[in-house]
Amino acid sequence: MDKDIAKVLLTQEQIAERIRELGQELSSEYAGKNPVVVGVLKGVVIFYADMIRHITVPCQMDFMCISSYKGTSSTGTMTVSKDISADIRGRHVLILEDIFDTGNSLEYTVRHLKEKGPASLKICTLLDKPERRNPNVTVQADYVGFTVPNEFVVGYGLDYNEGYRNLPYVGVLKPEVYETK
Repeated sequence: MDKDIAKVLLTQEQIAERIRELGQELSSEYAGKNPVVVGVLKGVVIFYADMIRHITVPCQMDFMCISSYKGTSSTGTMTVSKDISADIRGRHVLILEDIFDTGNSLEYTVRHLKEKGPASLKICTLLDKPERRNPNVTVQADYVGFTVPNEFVVGYGLDYNEGYRNLPYVGVLKPEVYETK
């Protein structure tokens, strides 16, 4: 797998340090609120597992699965294969996301969850890629781990056709890997 990586963008150590910092911010933000922390599968799994251990206040874990990607590009059509199971009416909700890219999926997720009547809804994303943002997207991340350039990134949960998720760092995939498939 490493041979397919053009460069390491974020090391395992950089990611771990930023997650510790975010965990402190989120713990302060949600003190006494018992939030529902919603992970958007599949890419968020590694970030979610690390982040939830750094949130030091009581919280409830939940997941949903929404996708709009095929290969390296968004199809624009959202597919929900798993919804949250928690009743979030009147609850504080924190969405954890692996990457805020075009924003289409995240905007759909926010709209979907707001229909369930939460007391508040905030977004924490590990990676923000503003150069790719759809100009019609109105949601914004409340907490950002790292802002990344407009390159195809994999690792630490992010994939290319379901591969590379288990890399312990975030790397830039060599263009020849995804351009030839």
